[in-house]
Amino acid sequence: MRPAPPAIAGGAAPAMPQSRLHIATTGPQDWQARLADPVKQWKRGYSARTAAHAWEAASPGFPPEVAALLGPDAELQLAIVEHKVALPGGTRESQQDLFCLAHAGGEDMAVTIEAKVNESFDKTVAEWFAKPSPGKRTRLAALCADLGIADPPPGGLRYQLLHRTAAAVIEARRFHRPVAAMIVHSFSPDARWLDDFATFATHLGLDAGPGRAARKTLACGTALILGWAPGDPAFLAA
Repeated sequence: MRPAPPAIAGGAAPAMPQSRLHIATTGPQDWQARLADPVKQWKRGYSARTAAHAWEAASPGFPPEVAALLGPDAELQLAIVEHKVALPGGTRESQQDLFCLAHAGGEDMAVTIEAKVNESFDKTVAEWFAKPSPGKRTRLAALCADLGIADPPPGGLRYQLLHRTAAAVIEARRFHRPVAAMIVHSFSPDARWLDDFATFATHLGLDAGPGRAARKTLACGTALILGWAPGDPAFLAA
């Protein structure tokens, strides 16, 4: 058993080191325990449960709508549920719904999956940065640098899209992958929150939409793929 982390100023505890040991799933039920709130988030029609059933049904490969955005002969090499990526400027990580190592179109990739049904992309940058602590300043500057955009970015952008995409770039560097991808896997029949995604993509200079990915090479040298994969709504009832 790991020792309890020491208390620090303000009563918060530093983030525990993330284990590098992972056990293969045996079905959708194995995804539930990895959630931040295993009770509240595991409901029929919600993104966590819906995505779990969709990805388990596609195992050992990608759901076809995701594979189509990554490139020819997309191969899923490894997928980690609720993968946490450390970010500068604080102890709270970016928790990916799914993180994948993949090979497609002759290239090795690090892929972040953000699953959605009706859930929004949470706070805007302006809302998140309303009280700009030193840690938040450090984090925002680092995220913008990773994505090759000016700091600060427009306040109307969704902060979740910013750090999820930067996390894909961070992990691409860590795993020595020349390509990073952030794919929104949306099971919403009416593509809720697509406008927020499109605004974010446009700010990055990309034209991505439902069933369509866009790509650019970032200043750091990593290629970035951004896409929106419409999921099979049949899994909403799973």
